[in-house]
Amino acid sequence: MKPVPAVQPVRVPPVKVWGVINVTPDSFSDGGRFDELDAALRRARRLIADGADILDIGGESTRPGAQPVDAAQEIDRVVPLIQAIRAESAVPISIDTMKPAVARAAMAAGATIWNDVTALRHAPDSLATAAALGCEVVLMHMQGEPGTMQAEPRYDDVVAEVAAFLASRAEAAMAAGVARGRIWLDPGVGFGKHMLDHNLPLLAGLDRIVALGFPVLLGVSRKSFISTVDGGGRPGEQRLGGSIAAALAGVAAGVAAVRVHDVRETVQALRVWTAIAQAGRAG
Repeated sequence: MKPVPAVQPVRVPPVKVWGVINVTPDSFSDGGRFDELDAALRRARRLIADGADILDIGGESTRPGAQPVDAAQEIDRVVPLIQAIRAESAVPISIDTMKPAVARAAMAAGATIWNDVTALRHAPDSLATAAALGCEVVLMHMQGEPGTMQAEPRYDDVVAEVAAFLASRAEAAMAAGVARGRIWLDPGVGFGKHMLDHNLPLLAGLDRIVALGFPVLLGVSRKSFISTVDGGGRPGEQRLGGSIAAALAGVAAGVAAVRVHDVRETVQALRVWTAIAQAGRAG
């Protein structure tokens, strides 16, 4: 019998893990937990230690029914945290905002990625601002706007319609001067989509979004559809298993990154998933 070879450490998978920090009082999962600078900075340190490749910072909730905040208030929430993180770490920082003024302030403070749930449609100067900043941009699909997006979303073919929208927004961004290599796409799971009728088919068809040729960021962490599949009623912090299952489905489809609240557990899941995939290829 041949000796069993020693188990070798598996390298961190190429899929990027974006750790979420919401410095808001009303985000759907962790609103109010990190709206003080000290708590948010401790959270950032924890996510970095847990293996986050990128920190995604938001100062305005985009949960269903969320009320908008003005740019000045949003800047007051996010800029001190970005500055504090940048003072002690080189970790890439993404600003989750739809407002060009907030994006400009965040980039001046040290962010390098603009994650926009409106795909640079919120303001007339959004596209031009992204091009001028020269930053990476995440273009997300959302039917409607946060306050009303879950009222009555409709699709004939959710995957085809989301793919067509994202392709058109990528073309608009490039026409405005954003480099192709700086564009990410996000299918917007849970944004203007019914819990099961739209979210599950979209996740099942992610390979068609990946086939557009841009890196795809997938945000499924703690989303409500997980609780619906699981029988309903579970709060966000009790949706870890479903979050990881959905993230791994995305990884299997070829997404480039997952946006998550539970970084340590997701990194572990990705390492195991990668080890199994590598063993299969080796065999």
